[in-house]
Amino acid sequence: MTFTAHTLHLTARGTDEASDWYQKVFGAEELTRLVVPGGRLIHVQLRIGTLTLMLADEFPELESFGPQHFGGTYGAVYLHVDDVDAAWQRAVHAGATVIRPVNDTFWGEREGQLLDPFGHRWGLTQHLRDIPLADLQELTNEAFSRLS
Repeated sequence: MTFTAHTLHLTARGTDEASDWYQKVFGAEELTRLVVPGGRLIHVQLRIGTLTLMLADEFPELESFGPQHFGGTYGAVYLHVDDVDAAWQRAVHAGATVIRPVNDTFWGEREGQLLDPFGHRWGLTQHLRDIPLADLQELTNEAFSRLS
């Protein structure tokens, strides 16, 4: 098992299917797989670019649950890609639910959010341009003043 400074651990119902999905959609490479007696997966290690992703099945006896157990997720994993539109189409065609469609943002990214079939929220983003911090603050104020 190899870990990097950026290791994310997600629990899911159906870790085997989740690993396949992340490989198909995000180009992940599966590195390690450990199965406990009874067939549940305690450790599936994937690499997506420079991100190490660890997956595990739910283990109620260890108080380890996926987002579906709680009725949703509490945050989003952001994945920076070279071609956000292509990654987006793969995800949607593979069953992801669109939360916020891909569009060009005021902060210089092409970005959108979706929910994978296992209940995890993903932000897919591609850098378009650098925005000076002073301009970014002004653009943020403008964007959020319209929401009030």
